[in-house]
Amino acid sequence: MAKRAALNRAQLEHVIRASAAISGDDEIVIVGSQSILGQFPEAPPELCISNEADVYPKNKPEMADVIDGAIGELSMFHDTFGYYAQGVAPETATLPRGWESRLIPVSNSNTRGTTGWCLEVHDLLLAKYAAGREKDHRFAADALRHQLVQRDELLRRLVDLPVDEAQRARIQARIIADAVVNQCT
Repeated sequence: MAKRAALNRAQLEHVIRASAAISGDDEIVIVGSQSILGQFPEAPPELCISNEADVYPKNKPEMADVIDGAIGELSMFHDTFGYYAQGVAPETATLPRGWESRLIPVSNSNTRGTTGWCLEVHDLLLAKYAAGREKDHRFAADALRHQLVQRDELLRRLVDLPVDEAQRARIQARIIADAVVNQCT
């Protein structure tokens, strides 16, 4: 049985490095909640409870399944370190237009020159709101409470989120409600 450990920045860098080695791609995109660690290496603990990083090779997205098989859930990597990579498809996250130009690079000696591209926090939160699961709502509310995002920027980017009008209205209402509760603008 694999140990459970929430990912920290050094562990995310390890996942980036391992994913690059497995895929043969020196650019790895991180789209899940742990992409918060790109912009906020010391993110509040309640935003770092996941022990997985959702990743895909930027230039070889078809290799995501290979990453998942090698260092995914219940793999030897997971059993050894207590965290893992989940290989995902580029379309896994619903993101606002222009998100690629706002990616946050993570590249240092721990990634051995590989670049992990993490979602910018507003784009990440919009993806969470679009997913709409309870854990995503908690994540978004916590990010607002810690003032890592601005309500007005979320609302500006919401118009570029590829969802239908009914879902856009639900997301807008949720952002406004979360911001009021957390007193954010």
